[in-house]
Amino acid sequence: MAKIVTVEEMRAIESAADASGLTYAAMMENAGRSVAAAILERFPDVRGKRVAVLVGGGNNGGDGLVAADYLAEAGAQVGVYLAAARPEDDANLARVRARGLLVAVAEEDQRARVLRNLMTTADIVLDALLGTGFRLPLRGAVKQVLAAAGKALEGRNEQPFVVALDCPSGMDCDTGEAAEETLRADLTVTLAAAKPGLFRFPGAERVGELSIADIGVPEGQAELAGAAVEVASAAALAAWLPSRPRDAHKGTFGRALVVAGSVNFPGAAVLAGLAAYRVGAGLVTLGVPSAIHAIAAAQLPEATWIILPHELGVLSGGAADVLRQELESAEALLLGPGFGQDPATAAFLARLLGAEEVSHRGRIGFVQAEGEVGRAGTRLPPTVVDADGLKLLVKIEGWPARLPAAAVLTPHPGEMSVLTGEAVADIQADRIGTARRWAETWGHVVVLKGAFTVVAAPGGEAMVLPFATPALARAGTGDVLAGAIVGLLAQGLPAFEAAVLAAFMHARAGEIAAAGLGTSASVLASEVADALPEAIAELEALRRR
Repeated sequence: MAKIVTVEEMRAIESAADASGLTYAAMMENAGRSVAAAILERFPDVRGKRVAVLVGGGNNGGDGLVAADYLAEAGAQVGVYLAAARPEDDANLARVRARGLLVAVAEEDQRARVLRNLMTTADIVLDALLGTGFRLPLRGAVKQVLAAAGKALEGRNEQPFVVALDCPSGMDCDTGEAAEETLRADLTVTLAAAKPGLFRFPGAERVGELSIADIGVPEGQAELAGAAVEVASAAALAAWLPSRPRDAHKGTFGRALVVAGSVNFPGAAVLAGLAAYRVGAGLVTLGVPSAIHAIAAAQLPEATWIILPHELGVLSGGAADVLRQELESAEALLLGPGFGQDPATAAFLARLLGAEEVSHRGRIGFVQAEGEVGRAGTRLPPTVVDADGLKLLVKIEGWPARLPAAAVLTPHPGEMSVLTGEAVADIQADRIGTARRWAETWGHVVVLKGAFTVVAAPGGEAMVLPFATPALARAGTGDVLAGAIVGLLAQGLPAFEAAVLAAFMHARAGEIAAAGLGTSASVLASEVADALPEAIAELEALRRR
C-alpha cells in the first residue's frame, strides 16, 4: 500500500535517495516519465491529441517538461507554457525545444493570447506549475496564469482532461487549503507517496482520481518504509479477507453479538446484524430491549436473539446481568447502535464495564494508571463501540482501561468531539493526526468516519480510505459499518485489520449502491448492507489473481 507523507517527510525521502545515489536529476526523469505513462494509460492513442503543459519555475515544472517530451515522443501535439522564464542552461527546457515543441513564456504573451489558445484547444492539460513546497497565498505570475487558464476553460463546452502533477497548483499539499484559482483536476499523479492535503477538503475537491507514480525511490528505503500512514488499496486488502474453507460450519466463522437498539431506533440493531452476516459471520445474535424484539426479529429472521430488560423501551442496568451469561460464547461484541442516551442505558453500560465501584477518580478520556479502577468489569470479547455507546462512554471514569485491549471505536467527527473535548473544526483540520493521537492515548483502534475515513491503531500506524461519497451520508450507514467490523472480528481478524477491511468494503458498497440506483441521493443504509457482497466479490477476484 502507498504511503502518505508530509511535505517535510518527502524532502527527507528525496534527500536520502540522492545521498544513496539516486540523483535529483534521475528522480525528475523518473517522475516525468511516470506522469506521461499515467496519461498514456488513460489515452493509449494519444497521437494527434493536443496537450497543454503549464510549467512553473521549480522542480515540479522540470518534471512537467520531462513529461511533455515523453508525450510528444508518443505522438501528441504538445505546447509548453512557462509561467516564468527558466534558466538558459535548463537541460529539460532545451530538450523540449530540441524536439520542436511550442514553448511560450507568460511575460512575452500579450493579453495571454497564447495561453488562451492552448487552453481552448487542448484535449489534455498538464498542470506542472507548483509543487509540494507551495504555501498560500497564491501570488504573482502563477496566480495570473491559473486565473487566465481557468477563465479560458470556463468558456469551453467540452472540457479537456486535466492532470495535476504531484498536487493541483495553488493547493497546500499538507493542509488541503486551496486558492480559488486552483484548477480542478480529473487526475492527480502524486510522486513516490501521497500527501495529506490530497485527502483534506476543500483541496480534495480539486484532486480527482489519485495515482501514485514511481520515481525510483526503493520501497525499502528507511525514510519511506518507516512512514506510519498508508492509503488503503483493494489489491493489498484482498489478502486480509478471512479464508472460507469448503468444510466450514457456522462455528468456523464465529459468533458476533450485537447489543443495539431502543424503542426510538429499532432499525439500528437490524442494520448492524445484517451487515455482520453480509461480511461472513457464521452466527449473529442480537441483544435488544424486549420492547423492540418482535419488530426487529421480523426483519432479520436469520439472527438469534437475547431479550434484554428495559425501561420504557431502552436498555436498563439489569440488562448487563443477562448479557454477561452470553459473552463467553461470543467471538466479538458490538455495543452502541441505536442505544439512545437515557440514564437507564448509561447505567447498563457502566455496569457491563464494571464501573459501579471506582476507588479513585481519573480524568475521562485518558488511560488510567494501575490502581485507579476499583475492579475490572466483565471480561469482554473483542469489542466495537459505536454511536450512542461512544457518548455514554465519556460518563464512565477510566473507560479506556475498562474496554478490552484494542477495542474498536467508530466516531464521526461530532462523536469524536464528545470523546475528546476538541472542536469539530479542529478535528476535521487534522483528521489523520487526531485519530493517531487519540488511538495512542486510549490504547484502542479509532475509526474516524467521514470523507476519507481514517483508521488508526494504538501503535501509531494509520490507514486512510480513499473514498469520499455522499452515498454514505445517510442515517444508518454507521450501523452497517459497525456491524461489518464486528462480523470480521468474529471471524478472527485483528482489530486494526477488521476495521480497515470493513471500512473499505463499506465505502465501496456505498459506491456500488449509488451506481445501481443511478444516484447517491437515494441510497438507503440497508442498500449499502445489501451491496457488501459485491464489494467482497471484487476483493475475492483480486485475491485469486
